[in-house]
Amino acid sequence: MVIGLDHRTAPLAMRERFFIAESRRYEVLRHLSSAEGIEEVAVLSIPCRTEFLIWASEPTLAANSLLHFLGTEHGLKLTEWEHFFRLLDDVALTHVFRVAAGLESLVVGERAIVSQVRDAWEKARTVGACGPYLNAVLGKAVELAEIVHSQTGLGKDGVSFSSAAVQSAQQVFGSLEGRKLLLLGTSKTAEASARLMMEEGASPVVVIDQSPQRARELAESLGASAATLAERWQSMLQADIVISATGCPHVVLTREEAERIAVERNRVALVILDIAMPRDVDPEVRRVDGILLYDLEGLERTIRNTAVVDVAAAEKAEKMVEAEAHAFGKKLQSQGGVPTIVALRHSLEELCRQELDSFIEERGPFTREQDQSLHAITAQVIQKIASSLARELKELPEKEEQERMSAAVMRLFHLDSPNTALAGTILDRRKQERGGKQAIAVH
Repeated sequence: MVIGLDHRTAPLAMRERFFIAESRRYEVLRHLSSAEGIEEVAVLSIPCRTEFLIWASEPTLAANSLLHFLGTEHGLKLTEWEHFFRLLDDVALTHVFRVAAGLESLVVGERAIVSQVRDAWEKARTVGACGPYLNAVLGKAVELAEIVHSQTGLGKDGVSFSSAAVQSAQQVFGSLEGRKLLLLGTSKTAEASARLMMEEGASPVVVIDQSPQRARELAESLGASAATLAERWQSMLQADIVISATGCPHVVLTREEAERIAVERNRVALVILDIAMPRDVDPEVRRVDGILLYDLEGLERTIRNTAVVDVAAAEKAEKMVEAEAHAFGKKLQSQGGVPTIVALRHSLEELCRQELDSFIEERGPFTREQDQSLHAITAQVIQKIASSLARELKELPEKEEQERMSAAVMRLFHLDSPNTALAGTILDRRKQERGGKQAIAVH
């Protein structure tokens, strides 16, 4: 199951609220991996998307645990659910493969996403949040993305946030020759943007970071000079272009501070490219005369207006991903007793539904709270039984043992041979067309 929001479903302000900062990734993974219903989890959080990749025997419980986390930690409101999507089963698997290959990106086929997916996977593995299923899915997603890019050439010369930053500066100054550049932060995107601007003649370049060592290292790599945080205001007074990507959890430039800088500069144009998530610069700064602020949303518009998609390469990539997702999904279903677990869960859900309907008819009506409690109890019982079986099957070292255990469960519970998807539920499943991401429904 995948739950998340991206550049198609949510504006920057919304994505910013639910962005998981680098410093919190491990903490969030540990928390979610111990939450009810969540058996395995990975988190991909980048400027264009925040997604939670979950393996669960009971997706409804897992989704509710995640939504509780989002409500508690990020203030998710009921009215904001429409910005999120939930994908199940083969649709979720295909989505993960498409994301890794860059087919869901703002720049179709972008290649940076592969390393970002790999990083999300490695972090989940580090804290033990990834198990056999997500390890298999994410490992295949990264491998497939590299093959797709290699065989199709997709994204080889695509537009990026870095190139959009250069275009934005050029719209103001024309030539960048001799334009003074200040880097606040040492992120990969900031470095890439600086290198592109230097190729266009921007010079001299000053680098400032919370870590003086990182600032010195990047400055040396760029042939630039490093300055301290205490010198940042003086550096901004002298700069023509500021690239800001500090990674701070709060704004580092307020409107009041920007106003003072603009006055001291005599309103001479200063371009600020805020490529941080969350944003470094208060959006109100764009109202300051003499300062031209471009944040990620503005750069996204530039990318949409200038990106040219290699249609033939994209179509080839689409077919490769579709075929591999279908084949890998079938392979995954046949491993580790997944069909047995899903069949048992479906059987238990149907049995519980019948018994609940009968009980409500005989003893009801019940209040809304009582009805919710009854359904919650039955869902918890189903989840505990299915999760227990999943753990037992996973712990069996040999495939033959798994098959014997699966056969015994099928016979004991009179289950039909399942022709199921990966992890959906009868109670929770919705018809999902590819490309039509659904809003979350909570039961």
